[in-house]
Amino acid sequence: MMRKCIKHSVHAIVILIVLLIWIMFRAQELSTYAVIKYALIMIFGYIALLFDIFQRRIPNGLVLGMLAMWILMTLPILFLSTSAGIEALIDSALGFAIGGGVFIVVYLISKKGVGGGDVKFMATAGLYLGLSNTIPAILYGTILAALVGLTLILTRKITKKDSIPLAPFLFLGITITAFTI
Repeated sequence: MMRKCIKHSVHAIVILIVLLIWIMFRAQELSTYAVIKYALIMIFGYIALLFDIFQRRIPNGLVLGMLAMWILMTLPILFLSTSAGIEALIDSALGFAIGGGVFIVVYLISKKGVGGGDVKFMATAGLYLGLSNTIPAILYGTILAALVGLTLILTRKITKKDSIPLAPFLFLGITITAFTI
């Protein structure tokens, strides 16, 4: 158990170092709000990844924490610069609608082939990503999940009836999107 904790702590530190390096190179191009937003979604995404791998669920508390942090980040912008705040709010609402909408449809059509935690996580991640970045994050994440799933099926590591956790792939999709903006 201790080794797992150490291993995941090392992973978290590596991710944070990479994130800090990215911020150093991009800080002049991005607003402070954008830097904080992407730092938070990376941290929350990594936590969701760990829960999904080890417990096959994404806790509601994590999603509520994501929502609370987004609200705490967005409120000052609404008061300091109302027009910029409203613009950010609309972009976030559209990201929320797309992120949650796509996954709720898949959840309902696939008879829970996608978990409810994935739906809530991606909807809330859409708040951070906004409309223009939610769509690529979903595409990158689901394509990677499909490729890995197909590879595992072809190599007979899993069957068609088995499932794989989706949050790690959504995290990768978010990461790729964050690093390419």
